Parts: sequence; C-alpha cells; structure tokens
Amino acid sequence: MDIQKRINNSISVKQKIINDKKIISAINESIKIITDTLKNKGKILFCGNGGSAADAQHIAAELSGRFYFDRDPLPAEAMHVNTSYLTAVANDYSYNEIYARYLKSAGKKGDILVGISTSGNSENIVKAFKQAKKMDIKTIALTGESGGKLKELSDILINIPSNDTPRIQESHILVGHIICEFVEKNIFK
Repeated sequence: MDIQKRINNSISVKQKIINDKKIISAINESIKIITDTLKNKGKILFCGNGGSAADAQHIAAELSGRFYFDRDPLPAEAMHVNTSYLTAVANDYSYNEIYARYLKSAGKKGDILVGISTSGNSENIVKAFKQAKKMDIKTIALTGESGGKLKELSDILINIPSNDTPRIQESHILVGHIICEFVEKNIFK
C-alpha cells in the first residue's frame, strides 16, 4: 500500500489546477455568475450521480446553510434529495429523465444549474443541461479532463486535469468550497 503516492497524486492534480489559467478563470467566472444570480433572487440547482451526487448535496448545503460564518441562507438545492420523486420518475420514465424533469418544475430563467460528472457524459445530467438551454438557465459543469459531452453544453466548464475519478472528486470539493467561500463573502461582506 502506497498511501504517500495517493496523497502526492492528489497534490499533483491540485498543482495543475493552480497553474491552469483557464480553470482559475472558470472558477472566478462561476463565483461571479453565482453571486449575481443570488443577488437577483435566482437559485442554484445541483445534480450529480453517486459520489458526485454527494458532492452536489454537500455544496448546496454549504450555500443554503452556512459556510464560514452565520448569515442568512442562500437558495441552493441538490435535485436528487427527494427519493420519492427520484424513484417515481426513474420508474415511470427513465433514470435519464430525473434531472431534466425536475428542472422543468423547479427551475426558471435566472437560475443556475451546476452539474457534477467526472466523465462529463452522465446522460441524466446531459439531458438536464439541454433542458436548461431551452429554459435560458445558465450552466456550470464540473468534470474530469476531457469535459465529455458537457463540454459543449455548459456555459462554464471547470474540467479538472485528471482522468482518475477519486482525484477528480477531491478537486470538485476543493473548487466547490472555494466557490462557496467567495460567494458568501461577495454577498455578505
């Protein structure tokens, strides 16, 4: 077992992020549009599958609860937390429809959809991004290196420079925390 190697791999991915001006710019742009959306009474909707669903829920909770300090809650939610909805739509339609259908009911122009997918190819998230375009909802994708299908569908792409799922997910949480911190500071000073 080479624990140090895994830690060094994680550090290496984060070092690539630090040195990638395009990724840093995409994070800054995400902070700006999320801040503007929340100031204009919009909400942030998150989606993901498996570990990425957990990350979506985690980041939504940081915004809707609190992050560094006590303040009013911000409108942010992970679209998969209603298991009755999730299982009904997956059963009656298709698992690929869960997020697009939810977006139709809960989203509106002026909101933001954040999709988290290490491959960028999760069909239910791809369909949600297509639905977001129809509704004039801005999209932010957190993916792995290639960006997958979400690369062409997202307004902002934050594609972590790795193909290793655990390293990508570790970096997604890092990016999510950075976004939460600066959005919170921007809104509440």
